[in-house]
Formats: sequence, structure tokens, C-alpha cells
Amino acid sequence: MKRLRVLITNTSLTDRSGTECHVRDLAIGLLRRGHAPVCYSTYLGEMAHELQAATIPVVDDLGCLGEAPDIIHGHHFPETLTALLHFPATPAIGVCHDAVAWHDAPLDFPRLMRMVAVDDACRDRLVNRHGLSEARVAIIPNAVDLSRFPSRGPLPERPQRALVFSNYASENNYLGAIRDACGRTGLQLDVMGRATGTACADPGRLLGCYDLVFAKGRCALEAIAVGAAAILCGTEGVGPLVTSENFAALRRMNLGRRALQPPVNAGRLAQEIGRYDPAAAAAVSAQVRAEAHVDSMLDSWLAQYAEVIDEHQRASACVWPTESRAAAAAVRWLMPYYREMEGKARCIVRLEQQLAANAERLAQHEQQLARQQQEIVLRDQRVREVNQQLQRSLREAARLRRGSTQVRALAGRLGRLCLRCTLLPQLAAIVRRLRPSW
Repeated sequence: MKRLRVLITNTSLTDRSGTECHVRDLAIGLLRRGHAPVCYSTYLGEMAHELQAATIPVVDDLGCLGEAPDIIHGHHFPETLTALLHFPATPAIGVCHDAVAWHDAPLDFPRLMRMVAVDDACRDRLVNRHGLSEARVAIIPNAVDLSRFPSRGPLPERPQRALVFSNYASENNYLGAIRDACGRTGLQLDVMGRATGTACADPGRLLGCYDLVFAKGRCALEAIAVGAAAILCGTEGVGPLVTSENFAALRRMNLGRRALQPPVNAGRLAQEIGRYDPAAAAAVSAQVRAEAHVDSMLDSWLAQYAEVIDEHQRASACVWPTESRAAAAAVRWLMPYYREMEGKARCIVRLEQQLAANAERLAQHEQQLARQQQEIVLRDQRVREVNQQLQRSLREAARLRRGSTQVRALAGRLGRLCLRCTLLPQLAAIVRRLRPSW
């Protein structure tokens, strides 16, 4: 296959969500095979920096691209529409990663010639909710870049360390039930994810430290690839422990929403923990590493690119009025979500204003507290001065008491001496009178 210029769109490249990691693995894989990927999003951040570090161009303005791509790999409705309008001669493939999210709805546009779903739930959305023909829909499951997720050593006979691997798990949803279940079964539990502030840029480096992982979707697939036992779990509910027997069926569900049955409770989780089997975990890990590696996913995508480019070249040219009407219909379809986002934006503005007012009140309280603390410091200093003065007065009083005692003793001695001095002359006169009679 000739070198392809592939434009990959995504709603954001700021974090390490499922689609953002998919974009990274896809782009780096294409680059390794000699193709020329470019990534586009209007929200750039950590993932954009990671892609740029891998020498993959990332733009937030399609006007920065000096050459048109051969094909558009479109994630998310608004960004895919933007790319199609900017490059009027380029065909596109759209991707549906979520069976519910509005931005994963398919775009009805002449040059968007194929839609790809990552699982059966997304495929059913495209065919049975949006009316796409089965011929226009393919399924390419998610995969794992095995270079990022090396195999761990053999699992212990009994699990000792467990991990919740999810960007959505928190104390406000199902994390408490997992803690309870792990407490019942004697498992040490850690959490890795954005909602708890414990996200990790390189999870493959840490997953091998855990025997049992609670996760869903891509996270579950990565944990299994490393060699940990995985129990499916998410905000939607609890799924089974993944084994070789159920892996094929669960992968068609993307190990996600369809595989999870509510509610999340400690009893159900403890039951699945009891099914832990090191040999079974090793078997399903080997299966994932053989079937779900990123190279097999790249083969599927490159085959889709070739078919779509060939189909586009054989198709009659699409006149602008047709695409213009399709673009108008797409913008009209977006309007309810625009209004919803506008309403949310107004709420955010009100919240920001409230936060600013609260911050001002807090600053005033802090100033008042600072003044009170200063007054307390001055009072403490005055108390210390009074205490020092009191100590000096007490020492002076003690000194005066000692002096008074000495004066009284001296006065007594002087009084006795004066008494003796007064009696001596009288005694001498008596002696003189008595002397002749001796």
C-alpha cells in the first residue's frame, strides 16, 4: 500500500480517555508502518503533547495543514463535519465508540462512506437507531499496544492485591461497594483513575503489580493483556470475571455497558472474586495478546482505508449543492445540543460568578481573621509584659519581706542590749551598798 496521509479527528486531546488512547495507538501504529498521520482537535493538552513527542503533527486549526489528507478517520460528529468541509475532495470513515453519547452519532454526508463500530451496541445504534444500511457498517474492536502493556509473572494461588482501574470510579458511585467486597475477601485495594486524582500516564508499568483488576472496556482489556484477572465493573453495574470461555462474547460488547448488570453490590462482587483462577487468567491473557493486539487492528483499518479510497475514486463527483445541503442538515441536527451546551455555559457562568462572590467573602473573612489574630498577638504580648512585671514585683516583695525579718531580729537584739545597759548601773549601786557587809 502506498504511503497514506490520514487525518484523525477527536473531540479532545487533553487527557487519556478511551478515544484519546485509541487515537494515540492508531496514529503511532500508522507512523510505524510508514504512513503519515495528523491529528486534529480544538482542545489540546497532555495527549496532544504525547503525540507531538512521537513526531505526529497535532493541530487545532485545519488551516495549518499545507496538504490535503488521503482519508479522514473521523471521531465525533462536529470535528468530522469540520474536516469534511475543510477538505472537499477527501473521503472519510466515521467511528462510533459510544452507543449513547450524542457526539458519536453518525454524520449523514456524501463523502463519509463508511461507519465503523467498536462493538455490537454501537453497531446496533448505527443500523437500528440512525437507519444506516448494514453494508455501510463494519465492526473493528478495540485493541492493546502490547509494547505498552508487558506480561507480568504468574499470579499467586490466592489474590492479594486488587486495583480499580477507571477514570470514573469514585466514592460517590461504585467504589464503596468494591471496598466492601475486598474487605470481606481480605484484598488490599488501590485505585487508578482521574476521578480520584490517581490517574497514571503509564498504567502498563503498574498493572503488573496487581492480581485482580476491576475495570471495563479498554481498561479491562489492558489489565487482561498484562495478565491480571479482571472483573468487569462500572457505573452501569457489575459484569463477570473474564475467562477464555466468555471472552469472545464479551469482546463483542467491548467488555462494556452491555456486559454490566445493575446494581453494583458487594455481594455480587465478592461472588466474582471467589471465581479467581490463576490458570484461567493466564489463558485469557494469552488469548488477548494473540487476538487483540494493535497490529491486527491496524490491518483492519488499513483495509477499510483502501476500500473507501477506491470506492471514492470510482464514484461520480459529488456536486457542492448536495454537500451544502448535507452540511446544513448536520448543523440543524447539532442545534439542540448547542442549546444544551449554551444552557450549561450559562450555568457555568453563574457558578463562576457565585464562586467569585464566595471568594470575595472568603477574602474578607480572612482579612478579619488576620486582624483578630493580630489583636490576639498584641494581647498575648501585653499579658507577657504584665506577667513579667508581676514576677518582678513578687521578687521585690520577697526581698522586702526578707529585709523586714532581718530588721525585726536586729531590733530585738538592740532591745535586749539596751535593757542590759539600763540594768548594769543599778546593779553596781546595789553592790556598792552591800560591800561593807561582806
